[in-house]
Amino acid sequence: MILITGGAGYIGAHVALELMNQGDDVLILDNLCNSYRSTLDRIATLTGRRPGFVLGDVRNRALLDTIFADYPIEAVIHCAGLKAVGESVREPLRYYDTNVGGTVTLCQAMAHAGVFTLLFSSSATVYGDCLTMPIDETCATGQPTNPYGQSKLMAENVMKSMVCSDERWSVGLLRYFNPIGAHRSGLLGEAPTSTPNNLLPYLLQVASGQRAALSVFGRDYETPDGTGVRDYIHVMDLAEGHVKALDALRHQHGVHVWNLGTGMGYSVLEVVRAFEKVSGISVPLVFEGRRAGDIARCWADPEKALSELGWSARRSLERMLADAWRWECHLHEAKAVPLVS
Repeated sequence: MILITGGAGYIGAHVALELMNQGDDVLILDNLCNSYRSTLDRIATLTGRRPGFVLGDVRNRALLDTIFADYPIEAVIHCAGLKAVGESVREPLRYYDTNVGGTVTLCQAMAHAGVFTLLFSSSATVYGDCLTMPIDETCATGQPTNPYGQSKLMAENVMKSMVCSDERWSVGLLRYFNPIGAHRSGLLGEAPTSTPNNLLPYLLQVASGQRAALSVFGRDYETPDGTGVRDYIHVMDLAEGHVKALDALRHQHGVHVWNLGTGMGYSVLEVVRAFEKVSGISVPLVFEGRRAGDIARCWADPEKALSELGWSARRSLERMLADAWRWECHLHEAKAVPLVS
């Protein structure tokens, strides 16, 4: 059985879906601070069976000890954590407490239970404002531009130190770039419980009439159109990467780092224009100043994941946007605008 912390959240739910589709038993631990219990129903509809679920916080050591005592956990995928760059600038202590403290508590509970296989949901933000593109796993870390990235790097360092002290551990650090999209069925996707902090969920809410306009933070970056450039990856490609990485960890010890990205960068305006083409909807924009903690450019060199895991991203930007819009329309029970194939 695989324990997924934060498994009712956006990424964790898609990972759970992919694992269950290949026959694994999954137990989800989630405090539902940014997710919904109904996600379990959606997973059950798509897989034909329901994942196990425990309501609780990854920082609760007593609860973790009970979980490891009651369930035959063989590996953990650690997705639980706070993830908004802007929010982390405003509330840094909350981010360190959750993202770093939760990781420490989880690792303590795992070691106590004798479970030593751990896959960690990290982030490309650990590279900071890297001067060279694309970013590969040998690029220096240590200067993330915001507390979110700093908390992810701290958690990585906790796990690296832990592995150095105990050779029984098999740890994978998955450095995500920018996950977007949804399951093609339209039944599973991202549903923020508060004001979205990331581009696509906010754009979708504007397109569906929930918000008046999309705020674009910064139009004076040193990029072709002045807006920030990111590597956007389909969440189902990301989920498939988790399955490949977990399979690899079952056969090797130590710490292993893999970028999960497409290797292509798109600006904010390129994403908006591509979405308008896919959906047929015009998205009103409001240009604002740069947002604290943001960087100009960031995209991956995914070659290591290809060579070591046999994984690569397969879905196009247009597919990401079409799937995300289908989910948004389904979520709000609105009549979907016909998608351009």
